[in-house]
Amino acid sequence: MKDRYLDFVNSPFGMSLARALGLPKPEVLRRHRPGVAEFGGMAAIGAGPSPQLLDQIIGVLRAIGMTGIAHDTAPGWLTLARAHGAMTGRFEPHAADTADAAAHRVDALLFDATGITGSSELRSMYAFFHDGLRSLARSGRIVVLGRSPSSCADPRIATAQRALEGMTRSLGKEARNGVTSNLLYVTGNADIEGALRFFLSPRSAYVSAQVVHIDGPAAPVPGNWTQPLAGKRAVVTGAARGIGASIATVLATQGAIVTGIDIDAARDALDQTMLSIEDMSPSDGAHAALIADIAAADAPAEIAAALLASGGVDIVVHNAGITRDKTIARMTGDMWDSVLDINLIAQERIDDALLGQGVLGAGGRIVAVSSISGIAGNRGQTNYATSKAGVIGRVQSMAPLLRERGITINAVAPGFIETQMTARMPFATREAGRRLNSMGQGGLPVDVAETVAWLASPGCANITGNVVRVCGQSLVGA
Repeated sequence: MKDRYLDFVNSPFGMSLARALGLPKPEVLRRHRPGVAEFGGMAAIGAGPSPQLLDQIIGVLRAIGMTGIAHDTAPGWLTLARAHGAMTGRFEPHAADTADAAAHRVDALLFDATGITGSSELRSMYAFFHDGLRSLARSGRIVVLGRSPSSCADPRIATAQRALEGMTRSLGKEARNGVTSNLLYVTGNADIEGALRFFLSPRSAYVSAQVVHIDGPAAPVPGNWTQPLAGKRAVVTGAARGIGASIATVLATQGAIVTGIDIDAARDALDQTMLSIEDMSPSDGAHAALIADIAAADAPAEIAAALLASGGVDIVVHNAGITRDKTIARMTGDMWDSVLDINLIAQERIDDALLGQGVLGAGGRIVAVSSISGIAGNRGQTNYATSKAGVIGRVQSMAPLLRERGITINAVAPGFIETQMTARMPFATREAGRRLNSMGQGGLPVDVAETVAWLASPGCANITGNVVRVCGQSLVGA
């Protein structure tokens, strides 16, 4: 469903009226578009004492074609950049109201906080963002890199590192203008390229105020970063429409061979989705539609057999889900059972079959779709919120076990996404869902799909057990 308010206040007449009346004006987000460069421009670099990831940051910026310029808090950047043969310079902040402000905007603010060992050293973050925030372009990106507090033996270090979360989330609320702000907790010298590419790109347009833990060996480098899933086989449940169809499409555009699963009642829509993927896919493999009721007793075995016959699977996306909303006093047992069976129990049973029969092997990726309802709860959705919270619990508890087999498992938790389901909401509820986030608008199915594709990519081999909200920094559950 179209967001008419967003369209109106970004029209010439609407902009003038919004300015005159003091109405909020949500930014038209810069999303990935085929044929349009994802990266470019400048990133201002800041750091606390003894930063430990500047070498990696330089390598990533060089690879994506961005120029890093040094703030006073990162005096070592210039020497390192020159040693790497990278273009660089000094960052000079410009006030937002100066005539030449637009010409001096930077596209990203990167801060290496990995060397901060005490609370007093957090002032370096103040100095950097005090100077830098007003120089950040619309739809700009903020990325802070730190150390996971749980990995810090010294309580003072852990305290300072945990403080980064408050700073990063607050920046997301202050920046506005389509800017996202995210925190990467990096263990040791873990590879950060896959995560930095995503969080600096338009593909993360509706992902903000998230904390991602990166821990593990070096991630494989895709032969082609524009099609990192080339040669991979993926399966997506609930692929006929909405978010599922978008996930299947984005995976295919990034090179994956996709099997879409849905129920018989959605056969026509599933066939149409898979045909449209076939027409635009760069892959030579044949995409397939598979009709199955994932809650049926024999479904896991049938799905495993079909995928094994086609060569196994590398990526499993658990997207299928339903709602049966009532307050618990009015909810029937069937309403409870059907939601839990499809949204949670089916995931467990399908993965048991795929893992038990070796259909999903080493290097595999499991991505489950949860919801912010599973984080915050929701009136009239005890069954749905329970199932989605269970998805999160499953991801976090399975991650250590699957890591031993070389498999990652993560979840995305969408907020308000413009779909057929949200279009049926009452007007007031729908508008509240759209506006109560830092972006002032709902997300699109492609925002969820891009995040799923990132977590499914080779570059995320060292990211597991994470739950990434795709909610524009929703105030619900914040």
